[in-house]
Amino acid sequence: MSLPPLDSLPAPTPTSVTPTAPGDTPCAAQPASTVCSPCATPTRSTTRHTSLARLTRLVLALLPTLLIGTWAALDRRALRDGAARLGDADPWWLLAGVFFTLLGWVVAGCVRQGALPDRLPPGLLLASQFAAGAANLLLPANIGAHAVTLRFLQRQGIPLARATASLALYSLVKPVARMPVLIAFLVAFEDTRRLGGIAPDRWTLLLAAGSVTVGLATAFLLLAVVRPLRRPVVGFLRTALTDVRLLHTRPSRVLALWGGSAAAPVLQGSVIASVGFSLGLPLSWAQVVFALLIASTAVAAVPAPGGIGPVDAALVFTMVALGAPMGLSTATVICYRVLTVWIPLLPGTLVLSALVHRKVL
Repeated sequence: MSLPPLDSLPAPTPTSVTPTAPGDTPCAAQPASTVCSPCATPTRSTTRHTSLARLTRLVLALLPTLLIGTWAALDRRALRDGAARLGDADPWWLLAGVFFTLLGWVVAGCVRQGALPDRLPPGLLLASQFAAGAANLLLPANIGAHAVTLRFLQRQGIPLARATASLALYSLVKPVARMPVLIAFLVAFEDTRRLGGIAPDRWTLLLAAGSVTVGLATAFLLLAVVRPLRRPVVGFLRTALTDVRLLHTRPSRVLALWGGSAAAPVLQGSVIASVGFSLGLPLSWAQVVFALLIASTAVAAVPAPGGIGPVDAALVFTMVALGAPMGLSTATVICYRVLTVWIPLLPGTLVLSALVHRKVL
């Protein structure tokens, strides 16, 4: 048997071998239990990033509690005096005040839903408004509540432009809806017409009108001079007008937005009236609600955390002008703040921390 000549055999195909450093083994040739260093580097980076994200979320979850605790320590005298007065109050009237307080959070959630075409989960929406009440104590002009709500809307998939337009509509409708309620109380109840020194004089009205005019002129001047502001502002206005037209084609949204905005000050005034009646305040329910409407309208532009400070002073002044004693009016406002601010403060802060921890905010 003869073998074929060597010239007829096919030449072997050359293979390229990548040189490796001593001790290195290709990934495919390594055991399954080991991971080479180039593959392990992204894993360590990902782990480090995850640890940093968890630490940041933990700090954000604990930050509201720390801030609220600091604020409580600084204002402990008002808390102590209000708690002492609540101990001597009529418990049934206080229970009515608690009921109206809870109902106020539900109405706030309805107004937030009414200002947005998209449907939001009712439970999470109510929890976010409860948490927003605690955040609102830290920043002036409702910035804390708006920040919590804005983050909640974004986590629900609402675009930033639409969420911002919703907050702007919410802020605009509330004072506008308050004016018909104020006029209705002034016309329907005779005991609210004893304005006395509450009515603003001509110079106060001129000052308010001048402030509004200067603010609008400043805004238009900025838009005319600073060109980079025009595009985002025009886009925001276009989104806001589109949503407003869409919302007002849905009766349920109109009722939630305007009806809730009109009911909110009435419920808040009912809380104050219930607290006042528990202490023996010699005013009627209509007078107390009217006093709140006057006070909140007069100092709406004053940037105070949660309205605490200017609104309280104006409320005491208005109730005194309507015939209530100064000491009893002050005690009513202090106890009202304890009932609506200090008592829900800890659970509201815990809810805020829980929502941050669960990435709802």
